[in-house]
Amino acid sequence: MWNSPAEFFAMGGYALYVWCSFGVCALVFFLEPLAVHARHKAIVRRLQREVMAEQFDQKGSK
Repeated sequence: MWNSPAEFFAMGGYALYVWCSFGVCALVFFLEPLAVHARHKAIVRRLQREVMAEQFDQKGSK
């Protein structure tokens, strides 16, 4: 129970820990989808190169 907004933001003396924890979580929630998207694009590019190389090898052996 907080009597004022200042007491809420102070978090009973644990404000630094609490707000840094929230900040780190928010940063991870923001960065994780970006990292997943980048990995997905890299995998798709690698698979496309492998398919192209396989097609090139098949045309060269005919």
